[in-house]
Amino acid sequence: MARILKEIKNDVRVALERDPAARNWLEVVLCYAGVHAVWNHRIAHWLWKHKLKLLARWSAQLSRFFTGIEIHPAAQIDSGVFIDHGMGVVIGETSIIGKNVTMYHDVTLGGVSLKKGKRHPTIGSEVVIGAGAQILGAITVGNCSRIGANAVVVKDVPPDSVVVGVPGRIVHKEHDGMHIPDLAHNQLPDIVTQQLFDLAQRLEKVEKEIQR
Repeated sequence: MARILKEIKNDVRVALERDPAARNWLEVVLCYAGVHAVWNHRIAHWLWKHKLKLLARWSAQLSRFFTGIEIHPAAQIDSGVFIDHGMGVVIGETSIIGKNVTMYHDVTLGGVSLKKGKRHPTIGSEVVIGAGAQILGAITVGNCSRIGANAVVVKDVPPDSVVVGVPGRIVHKEHDGMHIPDLAHNQLPDIVTQQLFDLAQRLEKVEKEIQR
């Protein structure tokens, strides 16, 4: 019981830290669907591990009805995970989510295969997944990475990366050494513009060489 209460307190603390709109612990406990979904998943996951799989699936479906967040009871979710808003989030059966991950609405951790076995993503610790992002297949997103809104990620992401676009393009970022999620959604690289700029510079150099 002490361990359960500790986890609940940690979930509330995480919500207060990562959502400026959260005013107090009572509001989080009563009104935060993402927190409710994580709490229910812990119950469903326990049932699944103890071979009560039909009851686990029913519990997950009940949570989906009330929160709009669908988490398969077999998914492995570590501590400190915060789902902000959450409507439309789907987390598949073989997904693994590390510590202190933050995700927003309409995120999908989906599979791309009909075969049994690992077919959903593994998300490292301290990762932020923006609204509408789709992370598909048995790929790994490294620690301290940031997935931009509406990005479609279909290949492994190294640690300390930013991913933007469709399909997702990866840019390495410097890790500041702080173990907190990087929530700077307004600081996403414009990869296409940078590539065009680099191309223009190369063309300028070629033109100068031709003129010589």
